[in-house]
Amino acid sequence: ASAQLGLRGGLGIASAEAYLGGRVQTRRGARALRQGPEMNQIGAVKKLLIANRGEIACRIMKTARRLGVPTVAVYSKADEYAKHVTYADEAFYIGAAAAKDSYLRKDKIIDIARRAGATHIHPGYGFLSENTDFAQDCATNGIKFVGPPASAIRAMGDKIESKVIMEKAGVPLVPGYHGADQSLETLVEECKKIGFPVLVKAALGGGGKGMKVATCEEECVDAIQSAQREALSSFSDQRVLLEKYVGSPRHIEVQVLADSHGKVLHFYERDCSVQRRHQKIVEE
Repeated sequence: ASAQLGLRGGLGIASAEAYLGGRVQTRRGARALRQGPEMNQIGAVKKLLIANRGEIACRIMKTARRLGVPTVAVYSKADEYAKHVTYADEAFYIGAAAAKDSYLRKDKIIDIARRAGATHIHPGYGFLSENTDFAQDCATNGIKFVGPPASAIRAMGDKIESKVIMEKAGVPLVPGYHGADQSLETLVEECKKIGFPVLVKAALGGGGKGMKVATCEEECVDAIQSAQREALSSFSDQRVLLEKYVGSPRHIEVQVLADSHGKVLHFYERDCSVQRRHQKIVEE
């Protein structure tokens, strides 16, 4: 990531202005923005828009506030009074409750960033965090995307593309299918070739969304279509890949973070095997 703003930070809530249906609503927080030695450590970030909601948005805002960076929130109709709206210095209504009409609207988010004078956009996780087009649109509009460049997202954020890269590099892969033909007929046939149970997985995103298991041929069509619907709703992309389902795996991650100044951090191995609904619960 080009800047690490998603870490745990100090709490301090200043007044926030929320744009609601053409009017500006001011909220007074518990205390004003603090001034201290930690402020302005990332001076290049003049104003940060967080294109997300909930806990991740709040964590990013807390750290940004500790560093003296003004924040801008976006919210859907369902989140009008959510915590991340009151944490931000400014908050803009972005659309209806459905994510496809709000948090996945790339054009609206960039328009709000320009109107608010935000120099950076932090996508949080999920939604547009691994959307190549969004990262590229930010660059085109002179806004810094807090995350990997579009080329890196294209290579590794897209699971289909990343599997192609690993395959070319000779990395062992779980038996599966990650081809360009996404027709239902082809996907069903590939499931039969792989052998059941088969895991249907969204090409983009994470958080356990867009992942369905088909234990037999009769469950194939429903699992594929269900995963596609969830992927489209959550990540604006219904492409899926298929993998032989492993019932009791060890999930080991190696995390590497790099900024745009040549600093690279390696966090060694982490055991993330304890999961619920394909979502990590405990990381060691």
